[in-house]
Amino acid sequence: MRHALVLILALILCGDAASAQEWEDRQRFGAADASTTLHILSSTDTALFAPVLAAFVAGRDSVAIEYFVAGTADLNSIFRQSPNAYDVVISSAMDLQFKLANDGFAQPMEMLGYPDWAHWRHTLFGFTSEPAAIVLNRQAFDGRDVPQTRQAVIRVLRESPDQFRGRVGTYDVRQSGLGYLFATQDARTSETYWRLMEVMGNLEVQLYCCSGAMIEDVAAGKILLAYNVLGSYAAAREDLAHQLEIVFPSDFQTIMMRTALISAQTANPEVSRDFMRHLLGASTPPVPGSRALLPMLELDGDAAGQAMIELSPALLTYLDALKSRGFLAEWVNAMIQ
Repeated sequence: MRHALVLILALILCGDAASAQEWEDRQRFGAADASTTLHILSSTDTALFAPVLAAFVAGRDSVAIEYFVAGTADLNSIFRQSPNAYDVVISSAMDLQFKLANDGFAQPMEMLGYPDWAHWRHTLFGFTSEPAAIVLNRQAFDGRDVPQTRQAVIRVLRESPDQFRGRVGTYDVRQSGLGYLFATQDARTSETYWRLMEVMGNLEVQLYCCSGAMIEDVAAGKILLAYNVLGSYAAAREDLAHQLEIVFPSDFQTIMMRTALISAQTANPEVSRDFMRHLLGASTPPVPGSRALLPMLELDGDAAGQAMIELSPALLTYLDALKSRGFLAEWVNAMIQ
């Protein structure tokens, strides 16, 4: 009896914590009186993910989903503080997700046939392939060559400093987990990244929390160029297509996998596994249109062929406290001028 009371109290406190949190978005899918409610904590904008959620509850009258949206860094902190309050965690910050799994926050789940490169020890699963992009204001580049490489972007910015001063943008990697992931991966790949950051810093770069805000400001002309935007988010904005030019740089691409895990402390392990199978494409038949807004992994290929950020312990390198402090100090020196 005592253990039952403790469990009830814990669930109440978790519910209070979720209610008190200021979410970027929070929506319910499914019946209000469903007997089971799956709590999903995610960094994915609801508009992009709603078809997947709606398709899952459509065939399960007894199941509803509470979908909570937070930024990648906030999501990591929220889940670490209350791992029993959420059943499934979805994030674009592969490194933070990998550390959660490595620290024992994820429950293993067998997925027969899922390629080794797309999961980590059956606890963390990649399910999308999303490249970072350079997003340009189409009108600002009318009549000039659209830069296809980072070096070309540097030339454009150096040639027209007055035009671009205060009107270039990128992630604030001190606040954004995804921005930090993209930045560290870029820096590992090429020194060109640091030259570009210094040029942008000299032009009074605008710093952002998230891709959505950058895309909106490029379309509105508040900034003319945004670096390392999620290409999937930009491509999904069909309403802004005539205002945006999306460039996937040809010198090298940084492609992340959006990943999902089941909380080791989930109160709904069976339903959580059902949702993961649905998410990872194991449910048959697939629901038409349910995954149209996110580019799903091509599981028949291999990671090398898709130039993906590897789902491996190497992701932990820049989460080391000393390494992180050094990287952020160099980034601030380049960007905050």
